[in-house]
Amino acid sequence: MKKILTLITIFFLFTQCKVAPVDYAQNNKITGFIADSSMVVSAREEASKIGVAIMKKGGNAFDAMVATELALAVAYPFAGNIGGGGFMVYRTHDGKTGALDYREKAPQAASKNMYLDENGNIIQGKSTLGAMAVGVPGTVDGLFKVHQKFGSLPFSELIQPSIDLANKGVVVTKKQAERLADYRHFFSEVNGTKIILDNDWKEGDTIKYVMLAKTLERIRDLGRDGFYKGETAEMMVNYVQKLGGIITKADLENYKAKWRTPIEFNYKDLKIISMSPPSSGGICNAQIFKAIEPFNIASYGHNSLKSVQLLTEAERRAYADRSYYLGDPDFVKIPIDTLISSKYVQKRMASFSWDKATPSSTLKHGKITGYESDETTHYSIVDQYGNSISATTTLNGGYGSKVFVSEGGFFLNNEMDDFSSKPGTPNMFGLIGAEANAIEPGKRMLSSMTPTIVEKNNRFYMSVGSPGGSTIITSVLQTILNVYEFSMGMQDAVNAPRFHHQWLPDVVTFEPKGFDSLLLNQLQEKGYQTKQENSVILGKVDAILRLPNGKLEGGADYRGDDKAAGF
Repeated sequence: MKKILTLITIFFLFTQCKVAPVDYAQNNKITGFIADSSMVVSAREEASKIGVAIMKKGGNAFDAMVATELALAVAYPFAGNIGGGGFMVYRTHDGKTGALDYREKAPQAASKNMYLDENGNIIQGKSTLGAMAVGVPGTVDGLFKVHQKFGSLPFSELIQPSIDLANKGVVVTKKQAERLADYRHFFSEVNGTKIILDNDWKEGDTIKYVMLAKTLERIRDLGRDGFYKGETAEMMVNYVQKLGGIITKADLENYKAKWRTPIEFNYKDLKIISMSPPSSGGICNAQIFKAIEPFNIASYGHNSLKSVQLLTEAERRAYADRSYYLGDPDFVKIPIDTLISSKYVQKRMASFSWDKATPSSTLKHGKITGYESDETTHYSIVDQYGNSISATTTLNGGYGSKVFVSEGGFFLNNEMDDFSSKPGTPNMFGLIGAEANAIEPGKRMLSSMTPTIVEKNNRFYMSVGSPGGSTIITSVLQTILNVYEFSMGMQDAVNAPRFHHQWLPDVVTFEPKGFDSLLLNQLQEKGYQTKQENSVILGKVDAILRLPNGKLEGGADYRGDDKAAGF
């Protein structure tokens, strides 16, 4: 009898261990880089160190932003840029918040059906590869807007380290060498001539970006006009038009970044400050957080069956609304207040059941009766004065349109693909858009970029963001939850395995490590379609957490070459 009871006990314990969620916070304690008061976390160590050096000279977070973003244009041409655009959310030392939209725009010659053939079908590759995919760049104007409003050091001091880095050269990492090998065939296909990155660069090689250094010098000496007018603008326009593109000098001259009001909402005792349209990140995450707030997700366990199920259903509904309602607020009216209201979100969640999945085919956007009055890179910065910024910048796809202005030493974006080329048809990230995001001249395309700052008890708590196209939103969401609900440190929260759902396609995607087959089988039994591939990477989060002792912990994503630096 004793033997039988012992066997039953062992069996019970075994089965309990097998189904219990992995306590990632307890089993994977890794502390990120710690600094006393100032920190930069970005995609490359060179850029993080340049940003920190600016703050050591007395510069603030906004000075460091300018320096870091320009350094990423040199050290990380995969997504860092002067030929793309982005978004920034900030919180000053006295609690004031704001947001800057330096997203690219459609050229004036753009039109709604410019990527369709005579039968109304999408011309494959036209919105993603080559000169017709290029939107009017916003990065340089955005940096001057930031410096004009908040900068404390001369712009020339902020850009000089990137000029020096370009002339000195950047050492190729293993991951960069692999990316170049994967993308190299596109460079000759698009440009029809050899570019600097066409060489068979190996890990440990040094690439000098001499022509980019000269472009940065023109920006240093001539200000904004050093990019949007004169020699740089002329070489850019001439080259794009030579390759069949439609950007003009007037498009460049007329580009203006725009200050916007961020999306702000509460989740329990947190205040979350995130990017407003034309970014979809703030609204989508507001909906998801409000959808899960009535549930005790911490008790379910990290990446457990119930927590994955709850987040998937909340994400499904938020992305369905994203596809229908969101676009450039200068062109379409967006019912923001309703979309992020608890009443509306709970109504959307009324059909949620623990027993089975809600098929996306049965779920469309919510009904609102009246309207009231993505490859990318992210960096987070906190300075010694208490200012914080969260900024995400992009060329869209890896190396953007693959159009490389050799005389200027930089790539141009392929952001035109983020419009709805044909409403109802997926873009390169599988996202479906509607008329709200249709192409119009001068319009900004919808984005998933989600730079976010979190407050707790009226104090800075966290700066977080990620690249990753449509997975940006869910990567930011899960990182915040990992810290707040599942008691992880910043580096652990960034390292933790992630999953993603976006309404259509109706598939829950999981990273290859950290999810066992039992969980996937349980989800499948409830009607969820799951996908887990060895190559999938969901976001590369760079984040900063304020610790209870006032110090800062950086979370630099191991999925890239990301690094934290500070003092």
